[in-house]
Amino acid sequence: MPKACNHNREPSLNEDTKPLGRSSDRRRRVLVAGGAGFLGSHLCDRLITLGNEVICVDSLLTGSVKNIDHLFDSGNFHFIQHDVIDPIKIEVDEIYNLACAASPPRYQNDPVHTTKTCVIGAINLLNLAVSCNAKIFQASTSEVYGDPQVHPQPESYWGNVNSFGPRACYDEGKRCAETLFFDYHARHGVDTRIARIFNTYGPRMSPQDGRVVSNFIVQALHGDDITIYGDGLQTRSFCYIDDLIDGVLRLMNVSEAPAGPVNLGNPVEFNLRELAELVLDLTGSPSRFVQRPLPVDDPRQRRPDIALAERLLDWRPGVSLQEGLQRTVAHFERELSQRRTAPLDMAEAVS
Repeated sequence: MPKACNHNREPSLNEDTKPLGRSSDRRRRVLVAGGAGFLGSHLCDRLITLGNEVICVDSLLTGSVKNIDHLFDSGNFHFIQHDVIDPIKIEVDEIYNLACAASPPRYQNDPVHTTKTCVIGAINLLNLAVSCNAKIFQASTSEVYGDPQVHPQPESYWGNVNSFGPRACYDEGKRCAETLFFDYHARHGVDTRIARIFNTYGPRMSPQDGRVVSNFIVQALHGDDITIYGDGLQTRSFCYIDDLIDGVLRLMNVSEAPAGPVNLGNPVEFNLRELAELVLDLTGSPSRFVQRPLPVDDPRQRRPDIALAERLLDWRPGVSLQEGLQRTVAHFERELSQRRTAPLDMAEAVS
């Protein structure tokens, strides 16, 4: 039985709940799986602001009630502690599937569970969409392109993924989820939307997240060495969270969406040394660079071709990396001050 939270500042995670019936008014009832995570909590914010009733479902393996605590007083927000590996029965109008750890150290910590979340979780939510006749969104990832041999990466590129590597549980799990969404659309007529999300950053990233933006900022704020993997010339394209959520909502609400995926990300490309230097400049940190071996299957380059999103959604990111990092650094300064966090061991963190 899923666990529910009451609408208060300190919700009980041990109260049983019955399946929620369909909303009795004209508000859309929206389920956000993984809604207590970084992306999910920002999506919940926007959906509440737009007047929806939101049901946040999260196992709290990597998500945090702290990310959604401010929403309980809205009157339109429900929280259910539940793992999407198990089926859930709720009457809803729309479903957003963001339920999977996206940080490499975290999804590699339990690779079997990661694969189950991607595959079995997708099946359970797609079955819910069938039973409710609900529109459903899949948060896929740029990781489906693997270490790409085509640059930038268009949606038509099939990718270069190692199915036996340490990242395979996530990469192949997300690829399989895309297949399931395509097949449920073709065989059952489900209204599906798929976004391949490229590197996204912003407030509410965990200091222990393990991805490159949070690593560099936390290390800089502590005055620790900045860990550069390989030569630091590998590239990423960084999209600020507000821009990403805008793209997700546009994709979900466009009248005619493709059955296949749409890239969402910032097409402006930086190498990791450039990112580290910008973080040092913004934080005023005395940290120095130290080099470590490049992790297995770490992509050498990553940049989305967003021509489809520009044409279909009239969408393009507007927040520059410097502006987004300033906001993100301010968040981490507050977060670390509150937690009084000891310096973190980033030895196993990757980008």
